[in-house]
Amino acid sequence: MTDDEDEVKERETKQEYNLLCDWIKQQLGDKVAKVQISKRLSSSPCVLVSGKFGWSANMERLMRAQTLGDTASLEFMRGRRILEINPDHPIVKDLNAACKSAPDSTDAKMAVELLYDTALISSGFTNDIREDDETEAATENASEVDANSADGSETQVIEPSEVRTENDPWSD
Repeated sequence: MTDDEDEVKERETKQEYNLLCDWIKQQLGDKVAKVQISKRLSSSPCVLVSGKFGWSANMERLMRAQTLGDTASLEFMRGRRILEINPDHPIVKDLNAACKSAPDSTDAKMAVELLYDTALISSGFTNDIREDDETEAATENASEVDANSADGSETQVIEPSEVRTENDPWSD
């Protein structure tokens, strides 16, 4: 192929997947700065890259370790991520068809979230949302335990010596 043919093919691909890119961006919201067609992917459905002035995954990991739990400064400094999709991958082709035929499909929306999470991990980033969910779940469990002990129903501790029965074959 000549350069002109490549440019025409690239333009057509971009036009064909433009709706999908907008739809994925809408589904992911602020998690990504933009969604675009990738020229460098061959076997993966998508990849998550840092913006031009954003931190790499490794730099983000190092800064997370330095902030000592202060995620506010990390969010402020972190660069915006760009999701690049592979137009030749079967999953992306299926998503393109799904976003055109059934844009409100919960399966398609779940597939987008799964693709994003997979791209996040494979690109070396950490999944911030899961950490927040685990913290909230731990806090809820702690408050349930506190609520149970406040009801007056305390856990009874039974010593092993009290468990012996009359028909214990091992008794003295």
